[in-house]
Amino acid sequence: MSNIQDIVGDLDALTDENADQYLTFILAGEEYAIDILRVQEIKGWDKVTSLPRTPDYLQGVINLRGTIVPIIDLRRRFNLPAVVYGSTTVVIVLRVFGESHDRIMGIIVDAVSDVHNLQHDAIRAAPEVKNSIDSHFVSGLTTINNKMVVVMDIDTLLNSDDLVGEEDVA
Repeated sequence: MSNIQDIVGDLDALTDENADQYLTFILAGEEYAIDILRVQEIKGWDKVTSLPRTPDYLQGVINLRGTIVPIIDLRRRFNLPAVVYGSTTVVIVLRVFGESHDRIMGIIVDAVSDVHNLQHDAIRAAPEVKNSIDSHFVSGLTTINNKMVVVMDIDTLLNSDDLVGEEDVA
């Protein structure tokens, strides 16, 4: 189990008011980024408890130090081909902001890539294009090391009608 500070180091080192830190991860060979301040921890893949009558992308739940955390398989969520989870498969545990309250959720990704400082003006609006990833889950696009990276809107992604009920977990 990795604590996010082990990966990021000293968060106070980011002093540029025009930049934020993003954790990048790999999913089906593509790189995605999420706001590092939303990441609670990164865990290696472990078995989850399945729940009946839930969307197929809701892999199940885990008990994380007394908090029941729903775990979402991003490959299934994005209708990507399934793979057998391997040694690089991880669960990124995130704080998700909702309309009525915050909650903790996890996403299964193929691998964690790196942490990057991104200038605000380096993130461009995502074009309206139909593809395997619904564009309203994307908050923008950026280039890191000459490679296009998709910046995810985790609040929209993880607050879908299928996942949010009157009584939320966590």
